[in-house]
Amino acid sequence: MQVAVFHGDRHITIGEAPLPVAGHGEVLLKVRRTALCGSDTKLWLKGTDITPGHEIFGLVQQPGHALDGQRCLVYIPVHCGACDACRAGDTQMCLNESVLVGWNRPGGYAEYLTVPEPCLLPVPDDIEDDLAPLLLDTIGTAAHGIRFVQPLVPPETSRPVLVLGAGPVGMGALMALHSSGYTDLYVSDPRERRLQLAESFGAKRHPVGDTSRRFKLIVECSGAHAARSLGMEIVLPRGVLILLGENDQPWLVQESRAIRRKDFYMVRSFYFPKGDFALNLALLRSAKARYRELVDARFGIDQLPGMFGRFVAGELLKPMLAFA
Repeated sequence: MQVAVFHGDRHITIGEAPLPVAGHGEVLLKVRRTALCGSDTKLWLKGTDITPGHEIFGLVQQPGHALDGQRCLVYIPVHCGACDACRAGDTQMCLNESVLVGWNRPGGYAEYLTVPEPCLLPVPDDIEDDLAPLLLDTIGTAAHGIRFVQPLVPPETSRPVLVLGAGPVGMGALMALHSSGYTDLYVSDPRERRLQLAESFGAKRHPVGDTSRRFKLIVECSGAHAARSLGMEIVLPRGVLILLGENDQPWLVQESRAIRRKDFYMVRSFYFPKGDFALNLALLRSAKARYRELVDARFGIDQLPGMFGRFVAGELLKPMLAFA
């Protein structure tokens, strides 16, 4: 099969590898779509021995298995199903497993991969291939974060709301906020094209770095340290700053008076529990035309090296690696 190799230093090649063989409790999945994700940039820069790609949709090819031939997404956190977190429904925070598909086991920048059976999410036929991967990070991560903090800042008490970063998760957050009843929405992003798209989704612009307005709810989706620090400064007393963007570099927080002299919540949210999947499906079905606007390229694996560079440069929002 064809497989992408991330060498580091912005270098990707396409090579060949043997078809993987499903072990006990696994199935073989033929990949149909893998969405590019900004969190893979660190692998693009540093390199990895594991095939990346974690927003994966494909077709189960496991004769004799109950799901053979089924269209499925890959739920990336491998989970035991038995620990306290899993029994509580928090499958993304399993206490016994720390494996993530596409990070420390092979992912979807390849024609095939093996998937643990509990990590299969069957996709209904009314969800087209190009939209299916959005159910993971773009909708799943964003919507779970909004649901998590909604009891702290109900829509009727939260105006206005700011989304920092209008990438895929930021756009997913705007959609989830609107669906949850939040109406006074602002967005901040340095890229004009993304701001225009956010405006078409009903958001208003907030200048990057501006401290003149404060917000009851701030959804940080960029992962940029400057944006996180800004959020701490401009969140209103008893408000919420939720961190959805990722950044594994050290973050030095300098407490200013604006940060120190108030009570506020700073919340971190990771991915989504499997129990949210039906809610995520409903969210996608409610606005398919809008979500289609996020998918701005479809390409074959031979084009991945160039397309990933364009994606990191901000030329593309949510491109899809596509296999026949």
